[in-house]
Amino acid sequence: MKFSNVSVLNADFSVSKGIYVETEGGVISYVSDQPPDGSPAVACAGMDCGSAPRVTSGAPAMTSGSVPGVTSSRLIMPAFYNAHTHSPMTLLRGYGENMVLQDWLEKKVFPFEDQLTGADCYHAALLAMAESFSHGIVSSSEQYFFCEDILRAAIESGAKMNISRGISHFDGSLDRSRYRPYLESKKLYYDNHDTQNGRIRVDLALHAEYTATPALLEAIADLSHETEAPVHTHISETKKEHEECKARHGGLTPAAVMAKAGVWDFGGLAAHCVWAEEADAEIFAEKGVTAVSCPASNMKLASGIAPMPLFLDKGVNVALGTDGTASNNSLNFFEELKLFSIAAKVRYGDPTLITAKQALYAATQAGALAQGRENCGRIEQGARADFLVLDLASPSLNPVYELADNLVYAGSSRDILLTVCDGKVVYKRGEDGTAEFPTVDLERAIFEVTRAQRRILGALPEENR
Repeated sequence: MKFSNVSVLNADFSVSKGIYVETEGGVISYVSDQPPDGSPAVACAGMDCGSAPRVTSGAPAMTSGSVPGVTSSRLIMPAFYNAHTHSPMTLLRGYGENMVLQDWLEKKVFPFEDQLTGADCYHAALLAMAESFSHGIVSSSEQYFFCEDILRAAIESGAKMNISRGISHFDGSLDRSRYRPYLESKKLYYDNHDTQNGRIRVDLALHAEYTATPALLEAIADLSHETEAPVHTHISETKKEHEECKARHGGLTPAAVMAKAGVWDFGGLAAHCVWAEEADAEIFAEKGVTAVSCPASNMKLASGIAPMPLFLDKGVNVALGTDGTASNNSLNFFEELKLFSIAAKVRYGDPTLITAKQALYAATQAGALAQGRENCGRIEQGARADFLVLDLASPSLNPVYELADNLVYAGSSRDILLTVCDGKVVYKRGEDGTAEFPTVDLERAIFEVTRAQRRILGALPEENR
């Protein structure tokens, strides 16, 4: 794949103009302001310029054009890494709205999830992959069940994925040799970690402190020590969860309980962190745990606004997640970018907090690092070819003073022309404006998800519909 005379969003989120970019074998093989053959620059903004061989990826034609402040009308920027989601929950989008969190979970979500099959999760995950691609997401950190079926959707669609089997345990004792979720988690790791040329990675998971017994914490900590895998969990999402944990554990927060049990000795992902405290941020910094902000979900469920400036001040890696579409209700990462920045300003009453460049870092490089993908999230030679092509002629991106600010505060998924994962086109906007998904049969995914929705609603008692 070859691009000529485009603008590139650099690792520091400055913009370079008139750049040539090439990919080969899933890797960015060339980034320079000079064409690779040393010939004079060609005055066009796009693909297949000059004597370059025609690209057969099915990518849209890139026509030339000028935009004030940049030399071409196309921008290549890193793709997004969703550090916390539950993809099969596309099946629950819009189900049980305007409810208190605990009622929503107990009366709607849990009864619905009890009816799910592996096939349901496969088709719902495919739907989520298509939606993710259209919003620029190429990789997701998942916590759910029927993980093999979710993985199948990721592999077939060409997505990257960090999969983890969510586990809860409520009994007084735990027999690891017979507890199915634990055995599934262990098998998932040994069968699938670092497969598909690194596209698929496996993490370990606990649902949360309040859904785990000491025996489960010990079991996951031991498995993490055995595999050196990080642990993905929900942390301090609600005030009730946070304070009840402190009451049960002599003042220890959920983060402190995890750390004390050795769960995070090999790092991890802590989703939400809305009610986390300064000492929790220090634990994260010490243990190499990423704090994952999910602003849309947290505000929609009235959980609160996470203190992410505190984590940044402590040197913690801070990434972005959408959470599941049951509580968001979309996978729109441009929306998360904007909310991430402005929510912090509201919480602290300080408009200087969370700059556009910090938000972009959280959505790209920090998310990749949270997933153990050190060679992703940057437009550099040798990095994996995960990127977006944006239309800088979009009305929402003009005029340009600082492009990073426009991307975060005015950018839209409608500006995406192309989403590329590991050098493979997974989404493109056609010349007539229609969305195309070369790797996902979207019509079938919608049909199967709708059929599953009807079956499950028909099986539920009236009070849970």
